Amino acid sequence: CAGTLQSPINIDTAKTIFSPQLQPIQLSGYSLPAKEKLRLTNNGHTVQLDLPESLAITGGYAQQYRAVQLHLHWGFPLGHGSEHTVNGHRFAAEIHVVHYNTKYDSFKEAMVHPDGLAVLGAFLEVGPRENQYYRQILEHLYKIGSEGEEVLVPGFNIAGLLPANLKFYFHYNGSLTTPPCYQTVKWTVFNQTMLLSHDQMSMLVMTLRNDDNKPLLNNYRPVQGLHRRQVLASFQTSLSSAKQLPSGKNMRDVLAVLFGVLFAITAVAFLL
Repeated sequence: CAGTLQSPINIDTAKTIFSPQLQPIQLSGYSLPAKEKLRLTNNGHTVQLDLPESLAITGGYAQQYRAVQLHLHWGFPLGHGSEHTVNGHRFAAEIHVVHYNTKYDSFKEAMVHPDGLAVLGAFLEVGPRENQYYRQILEHLYKIGSEGEEVLVPGFNIAGLLPANLKFYFHYNGSLTTPPCYQTVKWTVFNQTMLLSHDQMSMLVMTLRNDDNKPLLNNYRPVQGLHRRQVLASFQTSLSSAKQLPSGKNMRDVLAVLFGVLFAITAVAFLL
């Protein structure tokens, strides 16, 4: 798992680059009927929910990506266990929804190509009330306490696990955070956090056991070096210090202003 494009990373908002080209993420097929059963598994490293390929990212990326699975990373009771950090702050937990590029026939084929994978990430924190969407997963964890156990759960609106506003996010090129750590992931990390109740967060952290039959805790990878990678933002993170990638429209506006100034100077010189 060596390399210069590894994940997760610390997102230093003062060094992110505002990119007007980053469009809102658009999802398709994410609302599933209860009659469609989804496999929820304790694989000894995390809790994983397998997703049907009818779920897809259809906007915000240059190409379409099909969903494969989602999983969670967490710390320990009253601790912090997100994989990505923001300005050095680690959140309570983090969700990853993994997709592969539809130009490839399978996840296995896509994962070795530079444009093969896309992962949507969101941070989780403790809030004042229960989260109805996360309840669809968490209420079944007691059935899969041991490594290798699985259960079928009713379908629900998977989009509810992610922020309602998919316009604001960070974007960078990175890797899978577990072996083989292929450096083929186009990461989208949303700026808005998701809130779970205290009891729900405790349920996530304290229910599962790993392959040694010990509590499954701190299943996050440490932050990796950035190695001169650019971290783009779809929004202005700081009005005073954020850098900006010029779009074609922005560049035209700048040139129009410059030509206007030059025209005014020429006109004044002519009158004199």
